[in-house]
Amino acid sequence: MKKTITLLMVSVVAISMIISSCNSSGNENKPAPSEESTDSPKGGQSAVQDDASQKDIVKVAVGSADHTTLVAALQAAGYVDVLSNAGPFTVFAPTNTAFEKLPKGTVEGLLKPESKADLRNILEYHVYVGKLDQTFFKDGQMLGMVNGSKVTMGVKDGKVTVNGAYIVASVPCSNGIIHIIDAVLLPPAKK
Repeated sequence: MKKTITLLMVSVVAISMIISSCNSSGNENKPAPSEESTDSPKGGQSAVQDDASQKDIVKVAVGSADHTTLVAALQAAGYVDVLSNAGPFTVFAPTNTAFEKLPKGTVEGLLKPESKADLRNILEYHVYVGKLDQTFFKDGQMLGMVNGSKVTMGVKDGKVTVNGAYIVASVPCSNGIIHIIDAVLLPPAKK
């Protein structure tokens, strides 16, 4: 009986020493799991810094001097992180000149906080979930956009249009493709 108690006590002491040494080795400078690290990045997917990989849709738009109005609209709508995610997305991206063709005051009105729902509806009408390059489009083809409405593609003499707006260039991105268009697509009125 004495041998069993002695063995048990030795085992408890040995286990205690092992646990104690495991808990103290190398953990002195590590924060507890509940502590927040102050060096972690703030923001969503758009805050990730990666200068080596192909740029995502938002980073391409931000880097384009011809898309400052579109970037401002994405920021006002709170869609920067959405379009920075994995996708894939096909974005029909109007140029600044395309936005200037809208009636005076339209863009300024849409950028106001009280117009956020309307702005989101318009922006969602420019996005298709999936990556579609120009070779995919057929004349008369309809695509269901993120806002639930459809656009009609046109293909004639090698030129591609979406609801009559010409695709003037296409830029592949890490999370889809941008088709630069020369007009803003306005969704049909919701019923």
